[in-house]
Amino acid sequence: MNIDLTGKTALVTGASRGIGESIARRLAESGAHVLCAARSAESVNKLAAEIGNATGVELDITAPDVRDRIAALLKERSIDILVNNAGVTDDDLFIRMKPEAWTKVIQTNLDSAFHITQEIVKKMLRARWGRVINISSVVGLMGNPGQVNYASSKAALIGFTKALALEIGSRNITVNAIAPGYISTAMTDALPTEAREKLTERIALKRLGTTDDIAYSVVFLASEQASYITGTVLN
Repeated sequence: MNIDLTGKTALVTGASRGIGESIARRLAESGAHVLCAARSAESVNKLAAEIGNATGVELDITAPDVRDRIAALLKERSIDILVNNAGVTDDDLFIRMKPEAWTKVIQTNLDSAFHITQEIVKKMLRARWGRVINISSVVGLMGNPGQVNYASSKAALIGFTKALALEIGSRNITVNAIAPGYISTAMTDALPTEAREKLTERIALKRLGTTDDIAYSVVFLASEQASYITGTVLN
């Protein structure tokens, strides 16, 4: 399948590393101009220079002025594809979890998606075309000890996806979520061999996923070939 996103502009949050970086690279390879957004201007500017068909955007998605920053971006260009990828963890057993850890994770993983998406969807509605792709997690479906805050944020993002899909589908805008399992990143690479082997045993394909496994799924959901898929969670 040849996916051509030429002429489209995509905003990817959390683009400086890991899954977000791979998503930015694969969208650009498919012809989209990618706005690579993250807190570190140095990281996203370096990535944008490597990709070529991209622009680095310094963006703190939890900042009080995040809506103003997105509105300013939209004055410069339309955003056709939004990938809400940025997220954090702050793990602890529930009984010991500090309120600050709860608030930080919910604000980063869920509240930011609300603020950013609302601004961008306003223009998508006028354009009558758009793709919103939210990166959730299997933890939001299954739960995980020590991650009540993270699991709650990712489960809520799935509800966000399904409800918004019903609201704006008539305007030719699709809203989908991807729920990655264990993906090979710097964090999982640091796990002891025994821990990695135990994880692998639980996976049907007997390997950890790659960041490109997620990125190519994003590219598909952003394409015309996926125009009749909305409100789904790709697990």
